[in-house]
Amino acid sequence: MTTLLLVRHGLTDLTGPVLAGWTPGVHLSEAGAAQAKALAARLAPLELDAIVSSPLVRCAETAEAVADGRPAARIETDERFGECRYGEWTGRPLKELAKDPLWPVVQSHPSAVTFPGGESLTAVQHRAVTAVREWNARLGPRAVYVVCSHGDVIKAIVADALGLHLDQFQRITADPASLTAIRYTPLRPFVLRLNDTGGDVAALRPPAEPEGENGGENSTASDAAVGGGAGTT
Repeated sequence: MTTLLLVRHGLTDLTGPVLAGWTPGVHLSEAGAAQAKALAARLAPLELDAIVSSPLVRCAETAEAVADGRPAARIETDERFGECRYGEWTGRPLKELAKDPLWPVVQSHPSAVTFPGGESLTAVQHRAVTAVREWNARLGPRAVYVVCSHGDVIKAIVADALGLHLDQFQRITADPASLTAIRYTPLRPFVLRLNDTGGDVAALRPPAEPEGENGGENSTASDAAVGGGAGTT
């Protein structure tokens, strides 16, 4: 029952008006650094088994904020959590890109999109979900770990966890410095939080008792709460 905490990097000076993509040297803005620090404070009550980051500097800086104050923490970089390679779209204003004939396809049929000179969104989802599964296996069923990544990558992982076709991933939002939590069980993932930008995180700790009668693979932790359940109260 591995708990994945997906964190989007904080604001940069390009976030919003420009598609930064793999533009080098895009650091957190002052506001973004403050967002990362606030997120780190929210996550402080949780013991983390790993902190993993996209190689891009805005994610590395966000991950560093999360690691600050955790003497044993070591940030590991995984390129599979890196931003979509937008090719010729990289560094261009979104207002300009919205006039491109590819734009409506990105909006309504993203599974068919390969960015000119870049990567397909299907490939992005495949590499990111593969990375999640490998980290889950590596860290084990009781682990809680952070992955600091990018909006489209996070949305693609969430779509997979929800069992949504990639064409529906534009219905998902991942704001700067937001927290999205997914718990992976033997039967299915559970999306615990989505685009969370405030609030206590104590409920994201793994349950104290082993799952199921023997705490093994046939755990009832994979069962959904019929009727909605009582939450963590």
